[in-house]
Amino acid sequence: MHHVAVIGAGITGVTSAYALRKLGCEVTVIDRQRYCAMETSYANGGQLSASNAEVWNNTSTLIKGIRWMFRRDAPLLVNPSFSWHKYSWMAEFMRNVSNYRQNTVETTRLAIAARQHLYQMAEEADIDFDLEQRGILHLYYDRKSFEAGRRVNALLREGGLERHEVDPQEAQRLEPAVQRDCYGGFYTPSDATGDIHKFTCGLAQACERMGVQFRMDSEVTSITPQGRGHRVLLKQAGGTEQEQLSVDAVVICAGTASRRFGAMLGDRINIYPVKGYSITVNLDDERSAQAAPWISLLDEEAKIVTSRLGRNRFRVAGTAEFNGYNKDIRADRIQPLTDWVRRSFPNVDTSRVVPWTGLRPMMPDMMPRVRAGKRSGVFYNTGHGHLGWTLSAVTAQMLAGMVTTQRA
Repeated sequence: MHHVAVIGAGITGVTSAYALRKLGCEVTVIDRQRYCAMETSYANGGQLSASNAEVWNNTSTLIKGIRWMFRRDAPLLVNPSFSWHKYSWMAEFMRNVSNYRQNTVETTRLAIAARQHLYQMAEEADIDFDLEQRGILHLYYDRKSFEAGRRVNALLREGGLERHEVDPQEAQRLEPAVQRDCYGGFYTPSDATGDIHKFTCGLAQACERMGVQFRMDSEVTSITPQGRGHRVLLKQAGGTEQEQLSVDAVVICAGTASRRFGAMLGDRINIYPVKGYSITVNLDDERSAQAAPWISLLDEEAKIVTSRLGRNRFRVAGTAEFNGYNKDIRADRIQPLTDWVRRSFPNVDTSRVVPWTGLRPMMPDMMPRVRAGKRSGVFYNTGHGHLGWTLSAVTAQMLAGMVTTQRA
């Protein structure tokens, strides 16, 4: 039995640990947080969305980014202060515009394949994560953006996604809570939503029952070759002494920290942290619960997504902010989300709103890195960007297959 260290206890780390254990590996998961799924896997938009598989490397995104640069409430905000990492990453992002079509189609295929694996994990582990399989409704408010959406829809359908156009009347029928008239939309019946934090924690508990070890509150200080494997040095939070862990393989699933670990291991993993925000609206009264939508929405104009997490919670997320590793929750970035809820669903009480922010681990080509490193026994499953929740179950299978094949 091979001993594998998985660094990172978010959605990609825990799904990787589960897949590796199912294939017979001894697994130890290491994370600096006290609990699983406490960073980017804590309170995202909730969408399991093949319909959101379009990569961002297109000319229109670049134009919008420039136009929005000086709007503090813009859906996409770039801090213009100089950072070599940020601007070199953006240059590489622009070079990948030529790969926009093929990467969008490939991401769609991955997202579709991921569904069966995630649902199987949830069934095997008996996880309640507020799953709603009601589809995703993507709304457009003018002809120009709708026509652009048609072009994207052609790529998603090329990737195998069942997604069809709806007129304003059909959109209203699908989700009566939607009050604002739209120009048109697209509906993806096979998409779903769920609570990423509840799923990850539930799967981690299943992993523990299967014998996976979790070393939480532990910082990895070094990873060095040792015989045919690796020596991982850990330091407990608040402690001074280091603990040594000898393993056959190391898997990096560390989100935005994966770039640092890659450099430690001689690999270039050019992840940039793209900040996103969400609010969780507590639906404490019956009027609010009735007024909030159950179908997941994607508002193209505001770049906002929604998820209904059970009867009493409504998740609203959006914005992309290029501002380094800053995790401050800015009031001027949260307010547009609250204002959007008030405009769109005026009968929803927003007096108890919980704000959150997280750093999406983005590669310049918007594609996850599931591959072996330069050193034997080093692997990566990271860089999923805004689709970690959507893609993690399938990339975990891919990763587990690579590890067990190389170590055979």
